[in-house]
Amino acid sequence: MSILSVIKEVCPVIGLTVPTAVFSSTDREHVELQALANEMAKRIAFDTRDWTRLKVLATFTGDGLATAFNFPDDYHRMLKKARVWPSATPYTALTHYPDSDEWLGIQVQNFQPLVGAWTVVGEQMLIKPALPNLSTVQFFYLSSNIVKDKDGNAKASFAADDDVFRLAERVLKLGMIWQWKANKGMAYAEDMATYEDALAVSAGADKGSNILVVGRGRTPYDADIAFPGVIVP
Repeated sequence: MSILSVIKEVCPVIGLTVPTAVFSSTDREHVELQALANEMAKRIAFDTRDWTRLKVLATFTGDGLATAFNFPDDYHRMLKKARVWPSATPYTALTHYPDSDEWLGIQVQNFQPLVGAWTVVGEQMLIKPALPNLSTVQFFYLSSNIVKDKDGNAKASFAADDDVFRLAERVLKLGMIWQWKANKGMAYAEDMATYEDALAVSAGADKGSNILVVGRGRTPYDADIAFPGVIVP
């Protein structure tokens, strides 16, 4: 569903005339809808959970000298729970130093971490010691590209009527409805509750199967017993 289709479903609920175009328009209400669509899309994508569709695997390759690596162009942030795995020592992740003073301390003291260490400074990941030539480190990050254009190319925000949100359009629609009403001083509590319920359901479905099953016994209903008789000594 394009963003124009989403907006067409939003407008009757918030009391606006259904438009034929939005992102090519300079009408005040359409400009407000453009800004609201982008704000709500980013809020859903970045403020709730690490969405599976937005996860990307990054790989940095060493040359034996470099200790600083630029993040990919679409890097938004690392996942809330992420580790950096080196190919040189694949059974142990690099040690994370989130505190910049602690990182500076190991630099000044020339401390060499046993399995390597990493931190983030500015727009780079710093790794100590330098990665061996052609060895790699890998980690997952959250992409800033939350929209696709009509050709399927990912980008960071809506800019055309035929752009598509990469996550649930219904959640985006409900979010735009309650936030528009809140912005205009209209009653919005029920609409916000509906949005939050839809967001929770969408987030809950954005994961793999559970390892543990709650309820009936875990033996499959059609499993055969290996030996149905009784063994007598």
